[in-house]
Amino acid sequence: MTKQGPHHHGNLQEALIDAGLALLRESGQTGLTLRKAAARAGVSHAAPAHHFNGLGGLRNAIARRGFEMLLESLRAAERENGNDSQPDPFKRLTVRLQAYLKFCDENEPLFRLMFAEATHADPELKRIAMDCYRILHKSCRPFTNGRNTLEVEHAVWTMAHGYAVMRMNNPRPNAPAPTPPFENLLRLLLLPPDSDR
Repeated sequence: MTKQGPHHHGNLQEALIDAGLALLRESGQTGLTLRKAAARAGVSHAAPAHHFNGLGGLRNAIARRGFEMLLESLRAAERENGNDSQPDPFKRLTVRLQAYLKFCDENEPLFRLMFAEATHADPELKRIAMDCYRILHKSCRPFTNGRNTLEVEHAVWTMAHGYAVMRMNNPRPNAPAPTPPFENLLRLLLLPPDSDR
C-alpha cells in the first residue's frame, strides 16, 4: 500500500483499525502502537492524530470493531442453527454461547482488548456491546422459571465469560485435568438433574 493509498480513498481511519487488528493478531496488545499502526497502514506516524485521540482512541475504535465482529458471529449462529425455529431452548442457548467461545478462542488479543475498553464511557462501544448482550438476554428467558431474570442472565454470562478466560489463561495440553465440556457445565447450571437434554 502506498503512503497515499488509505488517505486518498478517504479510508484512513478504517485502514488504521485494520492495521491495529493485524498487529494484535501478530504480537498482542504490547505490539499495538500508533506508530506501528501508521507504518502498517502505509502513512506517516503523524496521520493517526487526525482520526484518533492518541492510542486510547485507536484502541477504542478497534474494540468497537471487535464487538461488531462478535455480534455478527452471534447472529450468524442464530441464522444457521440456533434461531427461534429450533424447538429446544437449551440447544438455542448452547449454539449462541458456543459461537461466543469460538470467537474468543480465535481472537484472544482482540477479546482481551474489547473487554478492557468496554469499561470506558464511549456510548457507541457500549451500544454495540449491549446488542451482543441482548442475544444472551433473549436466549436465557426460557430458563427463568420464576427466578430473577437478571440473576439467571448473570449466572450464564459469568460462566461463559469465565470459561473463555479460563481457557485462555490455562492452556489445555499440560493441564492436570481436562476442562469439562462447556455444554455439560451449562446443563448443570440450568437444567434439572433428571433432564434428558
